[in-house]
Amino acid sequence: YRDDDDINDVASMAGVNLNEESARIMATNSDLVGTQIQSCKDEPFLAAIPLHKRILEMAKKLGITDVPAEVVTFISHATQNRLRTVIEKVTVITQHRMESYKDDEWYEQATDVRSQLKFFEQLERLEKQRKDEQEREILLKAAKSRSRQEDPEQARLKQKAKEMQQQELAQMRQRDANLTALAAIGPRKKRKLDSPGLLTVGGEGLAMSGGSQAGLGTPSSRQYARQKITRVNLRDFIFYMEQERETSHSLLLYRALLK
Repeated sequence: YRDDDDINDVASMAGVNLNEESARIMATNSDLVGTQIQSCKDEPFLAAIPLHKRILEMAKKLGITDVPAEVVTFISHATQNRLRTVIEKVTVITQHRMESYKDDEWYEQATDVRSQLKFFEQLERLEKQRKDEQEREILLKAAKSRSRQEDPEQARLKQKAKEMQQQELAQMRQRDANLTALAAIGPRKKRKLDSPGLLTVGGEGLAMSGGSQAGLGTPSSRQYARQKITRVNLRDFIFYMEQERETSHSLLLYRALLK
């Protein structure tokens, strides 16, 4: 039967000695044999002592007098995981809010609220200007009237017209003074754009390079990429709490809506 086993043994047919291969593998990884691998130190996310005190205060209400340190560590890790989940979801909501579909060929702009608001603001401005002109004409007519028997209302209009004329005269004088000062100063020179990495101190340029060397007046050659910042506002958090089952009817959501 030994001959039959040798024929059926694939390793023997290939000319591979398993004992020699095992000895060679053990000799190659001899430095790893007997070594002890330790995990990283388990550092809690929250401060252990204040968290333990808080847990004990809540546990005493339920008749529990002792809380092990493992429970504090577990709650700290659970808080970290929960906070990470909330930040990830709110970040996704913020990124969706900041997305712009103006350049997307699959979307067509139906309404432009900003243009509509500008149009209404322009209408209000024209209406206010028309009312101011009417009031100014009334005051000028009252100021030009020379009736001997003047009622108190006519006297009040004359006084108001006089104040309006004085105010307009003061504005004209201020405008003329500004124009005279600008003409005396001359045309303003365009300020040169500061080169990236150039720090101006006392009129001298100090270029901070990527390494430890720094030169005076020599701009840095390295262009640092600006990191994209995702800004989360209260509206994003409110939308997140409305979508979550745990916070959709919570008191925290109602307080956030009242702010």
